[in-house]
Amino acid sequence: MPLAPGSTAVLLLGALYCLLPVAWVVIASTKDASELFSTFTFAPSTHLWDNIVELTNYRDGLYWRWMLNTAIYAGFGAVVSTYVSALSGYALAKYTFPGKGVVFKVLLMGVLVPGVIVAIPQYLLLAQVGLTNTYWSVLLPQLISPYGIYLARIYAAAAVPTDIIESARTEGARELFIFHRIALPMMGPGLVTIFLFQFVAVWNNFMLPYIMLGNDELFPITVGLSGLLNQGASLPAMYTLVITGALLSVIPLIVLFLVLQRYWRVDLAAGAVKA
Repeated sequence: MPLAPGSTAVLLLGALYCLLPVAWVVIASTKDASELFSTFTFAPSTHLWDNIVELTNYRDGLYWRWMLNTAIYAGFGAVVSTYVSALSGYALAKYTFPGKGVVFKVLLMGVLVPGVIVAIPQYLLLAQVGLTNTYWSVLLPQLISPYGIYLARIYAAAAVPTDIIESARTEGARELFIFHRIALPMMGPGLVTIFLFQFVAVWNNFMLPYIMLGNDELFPITVGLSGLLNQGASLPAMYTLVITGALLSVIPLIVLFLVLQRYWRVDLAAGAVKA
């Protein structure tokens, strides 16, 4: 059914609203410091490569250290968090144990609590064991995602038939074998979606690493660029580095979405059929 003209106009306005800042970042990253605020906003220039070289040379490549740190935080954190979510969601969906209802209600409460509220208590706890200002201070709090567990429970309940689990048990398969060899492949498209959500959330996280880290060589890209932006008040040339760095930091996310899109499209289609 074709969309009404009014709906099309609203969608176009929404797309323009979302894409206009992205277009600004792409164009602004092609300008040098003297052109950034003195030329027309959407007039491109030819200094993109020069800005990339200048950003690379900043403090012997500190920007790429931030990118590597972000990849570690987001990659390792998302993989482990997805596995923990799958294991927990499968247990909540397919097992009966005392307190299961209470655990699920606590899980739902965890979904509703903003991460920034628990960041300071997490900092105090990790400070007691001497893990602040380390990679672990950023990784450990992100390994458990209430929202990921909640989604995994839904996927496990819908995608893993109980009859197959009972048949495997009858054949003598152990519980971990059933989970890894039978349940995980069936939950695959849903777990890709959880991985993408978690990866993007960790990649864009600012407050947790900002609280946990003091050494700028451990910073992720969000905190590092924020530090450069603060220097822009006294060194305006830093603004071009921040804009160029922001542009480069989006590229890995775009590549990840393009590589994994066929998996989460399958998941969305399955969800539509089940609905």
